[in-house]
Amino acid sequence: MCDRIIASFKKGKVFILKEVILLLAEVVNLFHEVIWKISNELGLNLTDKELHFWVIGILGVFGLLLVDLLFHSLSKWSITAISFLFTFAMVLVFVFAVEIQQRITGAGNMEFADAAYSVLGFLAFCVIYLMIKGFYKWIR
Repeated sequence: MCDRIIASFKKGKVFILKEVILLLAEVVNLFHEVIWKISNELGLNLTDKELHFWVIGILGVFGLLLVDLLFHSLSKWSITAISFLFTFAMVLVFVFAVEIQQRITGAGNMEFADAAYSVLGFLAFCVIYLMIKGFYKWIR
């Protein structure tokens, strides 16, 4: 079953984690360039560190606004949903860190399939946890 899920991610082409990281980097670089050009047109002459301050600050606050809206709506429904999303985000960061570490140390291959299987493992164990939690609530 996991192979079919991974195959649906690939859609006929080899899709490795490196490509995902490069795509994300390209999006950040595009945003970086837009702010760089605006700052130069305004005569701000920002250093690279100052530019990073603005780029990550602006992207981060947009992310915060989206997450804040999402979590406030979810809090009316389920705290477990918020816990799941937060943990899922931590798992994604950890999985990317492990894949990057494998690339740096040569301890393994940096592949999207490895990351996908890792996330599927998390999701499978979450389903088991939620089933146990639901059963416990049902019998209580």
